[in-house]
Amino acid sequence: MDRVKPLDDRAKPLDRAPAGHDPVPPPVGGVLWSVAGDVRALLMLPAALTLQVAHPAIGAGVDDHSVFRTDPWGRGERSLRSLQLWIYGGEEAAREGRRLRELHRTIQGTDAHGRRYHALTPAYYSWVHATGFPIYRHGLRLLARPLTEAQERQLYAEWLRVGRVLGIHDRDMPRTIEDFWPYYRKVLAEEIEATTVVRELLDTDAPVPAPDRGPLPLRLALRLLWPVLRRPFLRLRAFLTVGLMPPDAREAIGLEWTDAQERTLRRFARVVRAVVPVLPERLRYLPLARKARAAARAQS
Repeated sequence: MDRVKPLDDRAKPLDRAPAGHDPVPPPVGGVLWSVAGDVRALLMLPAALTLQVAHPAIGAGVDDHSVFRTDPWGRGERSLRSLQLWIYGGEEAAREGRRLRELHRTIQGTDAHGRRYHALTPAYYSWVHATGFPIYRHGLRLLARPLTEAQERQLYAEWLRVGRVLGIHDRDMPRTIEDFWPYYRKVLAEEIEATTVVRELLDTDAPVPAPDRGPLPLRLALRLLWPVLRRPFLRLRAFLTVGLMPPDAREAIGLEWTDAQERTLRRFARVVRAVVPVLPERLRYLPLARKARAAARAQS
């Protein structure tokens, strides 16, 4: 990771913008600034999405309303851009948060247990947000390096800022890292399960269409080779999804993970830790992160 700048004395865990102002996004040079735009974050995203949809209400909303089956690459691209805006978007971060809330206003229905859900119900919307913290914490241990206690607390404080960007009230988020873990364990114990969407995301024979993003020559080559590449890609996705999920979440969902798989994951992680830090910035960071980092350097 890059060197992380500590939050100043005004940046307490519950710091917020003055009344009538947009919420304050995470700070330049903070923990999220360092890790969210790094290409290693891409490896963690499937685990975060799977943990989100392991909640029956959220899984039902995705099952009923998402285009993840028909347009998985487009949905992934849009989700990644949205996430990057929360961290690197500056004034655009709050606009993106408002856009997402508006998008979710009409998402409602009945889950697999016959219970009514609405996407903006605070308990459900907050869980989608909450999953990012344990996924980052666990993924960084493997793919980068473990956070210090101070960095972990700072990551949580910054993740609260992201929650405000998304329009989540402070009362609907655990206020401190000490409050977070009992909340997290309670949801794992009482709510999480292997939903239909979880099973689909881990299906190594799912009918996923060929990638349709990127330069035309690459798209044409992938379309031609996709019958051969699809299953290896899905096996790798399932492996990283389960492997980069915190063990307690993995157990709550009922996902199998063997000692042999753990050894393979750790060998893979060692390669990632060696290679990614020496990549040039244009390869190491995602486009919005690169742009924000360049703008920050220009202003310093």
